[in-house]
Amino acid sequence: MTEHGSNTSPALFDHAAFARVGRSPYTGIVVLFTAVLMISNISATKGIAFFTGSELTVGPLQILPIITDGGFFLFPLAYILGDVLSEVYGFAATRRAVFYGFGAVALSALCFWITQQLPPADFYAGQESFENVLGVVPRMLIAGLAGYAVGQLLNSYVLVRIKERTREKHLWARLIGSTVVGEFADTLIFCSIAAGAIGITTWADFVNFVIVGFLWKTLVEIVVLPVTYRVIAYVKKREPSYA
Repeated sequence: MTEHGSNTSPALFDHAAFARVGRSPYTGIVVLFTAVLMISNISATKGIAFFTGSELTVGPLQILPIITDGGFFLFPLAYILGDVLSEVYGFAATRRAVFYGFGAVALSALCFWITQQLPPADFYAGQESFENVLGVVPRMLIAGLAGYAVGQLLNSYVLVRIKERTREKHLWARLIGSTVVGEFADTLIFCSIAAGAIGITTWADFVNFVIVGFLWKTLVEIVVLPVTYRVIAYVKKREPSYA
């Protein structure tokens, strides 16, 4: 026995001890994945309209003006990162990343709400602006979390199931196929819950909101497919445990 009351060698106490960080890219991807989700959810509180001076409809579908939200340009990256996680690490690891993101958004919402409730200083003139941008709107929070969780889990599940059949072949098929399923579920759930909260009140605007969001996110996935291929190849090459 040592003076520390155990059989541990005294030599171990002669220097500072540190845990070793693995070289897997998984942690970095999960951090970026979570950051994209949080930033997108804040940006999505702003309603966006393009071509407001034009009107174009095809049957019940309003083509112009285009109605969307402020997260439209960044959120597709979450699905690209989700594809990388699913392709390289599988469904269980991706599900864990999704839950990390879910927890981060919930925590940020709680912190924003607490900050909103705290009494502002006499010299602080931004209380109303803070509430308008970061104030927790339960409807938006539920919409974002529900759409994100269902969409990302479906995206990962479909990709992994296709890969079990195709192995390392036809990567494009599982990337696009999983995105179509996941993005549609995500967009439909989010828009159904959040539409009223960002000022969408008509059926035409709602249909436009859903279709534009879905088509845009899917199109982004297709356009950046060569980049996604390279990222997946890079991660596979540098992931020691990939087999």
